[in-house]
Amino acid sequence: MSHPRRSSRRRAWTALTLPVLLCVLAACSGGPGDDAAAPAPSASPTPSGPPGTLFDNFHYNGPDDPALTAHGWEVRTGGGGPGIKDTWSSAGAGFLSDTTAQGGRAMRLQASTDGTKQGTRQVEVQSTGKNLFTGTFAARVHFGNKPTSGRNGDHVVQTFFPISPSDSSADYSELDFEYLPNGGWGSVGSQLDTVSWYKADPPDRVSHTLKRSIEGWHIMMITAVNGKVTYSLDGKELFTSSGKYVPREKMDVHFSNWFIDHAFTGGPRTWEMKINWFYYKAGEAVSQADVQKTVDGFYGAGTDYINTVPKS
Repeated sequence: MSHPRRSSRRRAWTALTLPVLLCVLAACSGGPGDDAAAPAPSASPTPSGPPGTLFDNFHYNGPDDPALTAHGWEVRTGGGGPGIKDTWSSAGAGFLSDTTAQGGRAMRLQASTDGTKQGTRQVEVQSTGKNLFTGTFAARVHFGNKPTSGRNGDHVVQTFFPISPSDSSADYSELDFEYLPNGGWGSVGSQLDTVSWYKADPPDRVSHTLKRSIEGWHIMMITAVNGKVTYSLDGKELFTSSGKYVPREKMDVHFSNWFIDHAFTGGPRTWEMKINWFYYKAGEAVSQADVQKTVDGFYGAGTDYINTVPKS
């Protein structure tokens, strides 16, 4: 079960005026597009398309790419928790070719540690629009069960979650997928926690734990409509919350890779999670089949980014 959430977070909100690029959405394809060699965008277009839709396949040059900021994302570099406080760094965020990803590219989040605070770097990429509320949140995410280098055993948390911009909000809202490949907070073994929050401090939440490995690529979905929140993994429902454990205000979406504690000092090691794409549909419950069909259509049309969600 997840621990109390973060202490303080730096948030940077940027007022943006974006040019409009009209794009024609092609018919849905049957599989991934072949755009691995396509250059990342250097401009900041906002294509037209289906209303109330946000889609991004993270085709960027790096954490300092102006298009990343223009499209409403930032790489966290401020202080606070969770995990090893004040160790957030943009160095772990990358946007790379990946033959296992749909479209041949993915966002990579690498967290590293040597068992000391000075040698720890956590990583998080978050949206900055403050305008995601009810509807369907979906992402194709790759989880790792062991470090890409160094000794295994860290209590690492690989996460995808919408959350209120302020932890102290009276209408605090947070919906979590948290994968712990080595357990943590007293648990052992791989587990996926799904957690709906009503309040961050003191913590008030309900949760469910799936005790098994989910290493590799998965489609994670959160559907928040009609007074209930449903979490699903690859089309299979895992957990539903209702009552007060539903979104009460607009949120941002975050992807992060961080450490619960320093399990041991035994040399440097690096943990990796990857995000292929993110999709949001405002106010509607969308099935996984229809999410994938829509995403396939964006890839088939060469659409890397679209945002028709009304602004806050």
